[in-house]
Amino acid sequence: MSRYTARARSGQDRTSLYAEITDKIIAELEAGRVPWVQPWGTAAAKAPLAMPKNAATQRRYSGVNVLILWGAVIERGFVGQSWLTFRQALSLGGNVRKGEHGTTVVYADRFTPEDERRRAERDGDEPGAIPFLKRFTVFNTDQCENLPDGLITAPPPVPEGLVLPEAEALIGATGADFRIGGDRAFYSPGSDYIQVPRPDAYFEPINWHRTALHELGHWVGHPSRLARDLSGAFGSALYAKEELVAEMTSAFVCASLGIVPTVRHADYLGSWLEVLREDDRAIVRAASAASKAADYLLAFRPDRVDFVEANAMTDERDAA
Repeated sequence: MSRYTARARSGQDRTSLYAEITDKIIAELEAGRVPWVQPWGTAAAKAPLAMPKNAATQRRYSGVNVLILWGAVIERGFVGQSWLTFRQALSLGGNVRKGEHGTTVVYADRFTPEDERRRAERDGDEPGAIPFLKRFTVFNTDQCENLPDGLITAPPPVPEGLVLPEAEALIGATGADFRIGGDRAFYSPGSDYIQVPRPDAYFEPINWHRTALHELGHWVGHPSRLARDLSGAFGSALYAKEELVAEMTSAFVCASLGIVPTVRHADYLGSWLEVLREDDRAIVRAASAASKAADYLLAFRPDRVDFVEANAMTDERDAA
């Protein structure tokens, strides 16, 4: 490869990476987030005011990487400003938690191609160096586990009373990999874990239960449980139908636990009108699947044995 070709290719790579970074900053601004102004102290972002650093080397990140990593902390609700590469986490005796997605940062440097070195030696002048940007992936220490205690940033505890005891007991009894943090609620079928924001991130914390149980509704659909089809892409009819099942599962479980969110469970129907209009059996199928999912979850209730025995006694009296 000639030095001109190498320079041209390097220039294209740099242009692409610069465009990616710029597009990301533009997206942040368009979303109303200014990546160099930190809204620390909000419920969704508890990280302390600090410059991001590498947890292994203690070296601070600089330049555009500061904006990228601050943006990731704000967007994903991390509680610390420390970062590691995948290999660094392993070298420290820990690991990146399954299902986590890293953040791309960049490293600027210069290199001299071998043919340029030979040319400079032949012509008796200084070799020309080519600037380049290299991308690599880092993970917040929040995304890692089994790290030494000194590297872990403990999230502030959830204020007492925000998670109702009956819901907390049910979630714990399921054994689900249930993570609290960030600013998005989702279930990852591939990695089989749930993540929901902190209850104090909600304007009305009671509505946290609706979200948590919605994601548990998806969790029940995993192939190892009730084996629903979770492969629908966002915006597809299959995705909408699964969302309908999860939302009704949440409604049924909330009602069974005596939890009354302030958002009425009928409100979600507007989002799935297209599905309902195209298939007049969709709501029947979804409600049936939701009932099965709710029963599956409620079977984990610590008081379930007492509940079943009480029902059995009632049935015997009725039969008599």
